[in-house]
Amino acid sequence: MAVPPLPEQGMTAADIQAALLRLRARDLDFTKATSYHFESGSRDVHEVAVAAAATAWGRNGLDPTAFPSVSDIENDLVAAAIDLHGGPPGTVGTVTSGGTESCLLAVLGARERWRERYGRDRRPELVLPITAHSAFRKAAHLFDLDVVDIPVTPDFRADPAAVAAALSDRTALVVVSAPSYAHGVIDPVAEVAALAAEHDILCHLDLCIGGWALPFILAAEGRPPVDLSVAGVTSASMDLHKYGYAPKGVSILLNSDAKLRSYQWFADAAWPGYPLVNNTLLSSRSVAPAASAWAVLHLLGREGLRDLALRARAGTLELAAGVEEIPGLRVAVPPDATLLCVADTAEPDGPDVRIVADEAKKLGWSFQVQPARGGGPTNLHLSVSAGIAERVEEVLDVLRQATAAAWGQGRADPDPQLAAATQAIDVADLDDAAVASLVQVAGFSGEGGLPDEMAGIFALMEASPPPLVEVLLKAVFAEVYRTA
Repeated sequence: MAVPPLPEQGMTAADIQAALLRLRARDLDFTKATSYHFESGSRDVHEVAVAAAATAWGRNGLDPTAFPSVSDIENDLVAAAIDLHGGPPGTVGTVTSGGTESCLLAVLGARERWRERYGRDRRPELVLPITAHSAFRKAAHLFDLDVVDIPVTPDFRADPAAVAAALSDRTALVVVSAPSYAHGVIDPVAEVAALAAEHDILCHLDLCIGGWALPFILAAEGRPPVDLSVAGVTSASMDLHKYGYAPKGVSILLNSDAKLRSYQWFADAAWPGYPLVNNTLLSSRSVAPAASAWAVLHLLGREGLRDLALRARAGTLELAAGVEEIPGLRVAVPPDATLLCVADTAEPDGPDVRIVADEAKKLGWSFQVQPARGGGPTNLHLSVSAGIAERVEEVLDVLRQATAAAWGQGRADPDPQLAAATQAIDVADLDDAAVASLVQVAGFSGEGGLPDEMAGIFALMEASPPPLVEVLLKAVFAEVYRTA
């Protein structure tokens, strides 16, 4: 049954549910996702999270004085984060809609502190390892900072010497990751944070993906903590919807003192409406994800979180060992936590990981393709959750089959002349017709559809200048989000 966007007469609850299920039938099976979703493998976690979200109906995160449960729940979540990640006695925090908002607020606060000290005549700078998450580049774009790119060492970690050379009186914030998303390694946090502290510059620790698993992994393996207890770290972000196994989107931003947090807030008493104060970028906001996160943390407790974290870590190491046994594949860098970066061995007649991803998709599994940027190889990203760790042999079997199918198909690399032509394109000269033509040449349908095989598209994007790829990606998504 076709469902009109706005039916003249209301539908029955049963028809609505059936229609939604038909829509969802095209979605990726989230239990077989190695990115986008973090599966605990526990039915209890799922049921408790869903039930907790329902209790938030009618509550608005805009005003905790009208809905005291909002601040009660968020204060508990922040307290749990502080308990797990240390920090000085004055450490405070904010519950946000996700890792991107946590990172945005950290950059916004750093910009405001810098402007308080240096004024508005110059633009502040964000010192950013090239492996730092795109959320920080988005923040620089939104809040008018210049990005200073920092190279990484051969094992994909931020280079402290390059950080030291980049620091100046224009630096508002330095960022380090634990681990970085693309390669799954931990930056030299203590060294970089110490450099920032020497210059009285803020240092943000991106724990978005590792925040609720890394502390347990480091402790179990006898490695030093990487958190707010590290001297010089002034803020840290950690997502509860990743290894906290809450539904999206909920994250926490910790600040080492209340003054730093205040730079991120906005208040307006000048307009004729109600006096407004926001501690996040949003005003009205759902508190359902926070309620779910609160419920999941109380269901699991510290011991439950530790168990899930260590199971995910064990699964990651088992997967890494298994990948090394698959002819044509290799682990690009030993994983520091629960993220795995899988590359091919670059043999002329060997498998191309981009084609491996296509073949795995035919088997019902999603492996995220990452381009060869910043000195790294083309690779597949796997975020190994506790639920995925329970299925290691299944994942390895899929990789074996997909890799075997990719052997003999050659490389997905684009035609050299086409790749060279992309280098000469000035994106400023592109009009809508030219962009539409390029979208077709790249292999997209131009009607919001994606081909079943994406290897060639990934290869062409990898060979093209990032500004051109960004234009094409926007054009493709403009088709995806187009009404009939």
